Amino acid sequence: MESAPTIRTDQGSESSKSCDQALAHAFTFLGKRWNGVILGTLTKGASGFAELRRNVTGISDSVLSERLGELQATGLIIRAVDPGPPVAVIYQLSEVGSALIPALHALSSWASENFPGEGDTA
Repeated sequence: MESAPTIRTDQGSESSKSCDQALAHAFTFLGKRWNGVILGTLTKGASGFAELRRNVTGISDSVLSERLGELQATGLIIRAVDPGPPVAVIYQLSEVGSALIPALHALSSWASENFPGEGDTA
């Protein structure tokens, strides 16, 4: 008969119960409304503003513009301007943003398994 695995806890240590600081920092930013959805949309390839607006259902132009600026400022996306004509602005994941793709796909799979029927269109 196999014995149950032993779970080790440090009951006297408050630090063992606190969230990993790097994870807390990541969710402070990624948990901000729309940021994760925009990044998830960009995992499918570079997009212009109008295409992002169509694919991120429910976001206003002003909020999309604000979030894109924040994502660019953190280095997760790159904003490229094609002088045209016509002038076109394209957003794509940076190298740092692309490093998030496996985590975003894992989170999407987890959500599909644990929240069936919710968000299946994203």
